[in-house]
Amino acid sequence: MEMLRSHIVPSVLLLLATVSIVVGQKGVDNQTRTIKEDANRTTARPNDATRSFDFGKGKTRTREMLANPYRLAGRRDVLMSSIIDVLRDKKLIVDEASSRLSDGLIVTQPFVFARGSVVAQNELNRYAIVDSPINSWSRAQYTLTIEVQSIDGIQNNVSVIAKIEGRAGAGLTSEWITLRSSGLAEDEFLAKLVEAVTGSSVEPDQDTL
Repeated sequence: MEMLRSHIVPSVLLLLATVSIVVGQKGVDNQTRTIKEDANRTTARPNDATRSFDFGKGKTRTREMLANPYRLAGRRDVLMSSIIDVLRDKKLIVDEASSRLSDGLIVTQPFVFARGSVVAQNELNRYAIVDSPINSWSRAQYTLTIEVQSIDGIQNNVSVIAKIEGRAGAGLTSEWITLRSSGLAEDEFLAKLVEAVTGSSVEPDQDTL
């Protein structure tokens, strides 16, 4: 009896160990299969491999400056009238003494577009090429000279030249200093004129997403 028990007990223990190993292996297999299925499900999405990312969404679009001279169609007298309207909208006053409307030439009076040391410095850096060592600007102004040259009675070249000036110094020692234009003042005026004449804006559509 004792001998039979000695044979049975090891056999039972061996059987239990075998069952445990099999069950454990099945658990591992199920877990491994689940992981593989999840991985396949993730990589099987058709859009993942071909999806592109646009990191420019929502950014402000910019454009190249317009050609100067800029070609516009229409009678010169009508175009001159549109120019005066745009100047009025931009609070620019025509200098009657310097202008020759019959010849297609319009000169404006100086327009102060910045006051105060900080604002004047920032605006001059936009509208002018500031290569002067002066850094104590108190005001900034520009004068526009606009000329309309008729090509064939229908087509016209409109050229715009801006004279940019900065007021340097303070008190009795201050003076206006002429700076090279960056082209911004001319471009802003031409953009408004093109929109007024053609009815279409030259500014690019902005992303809203």
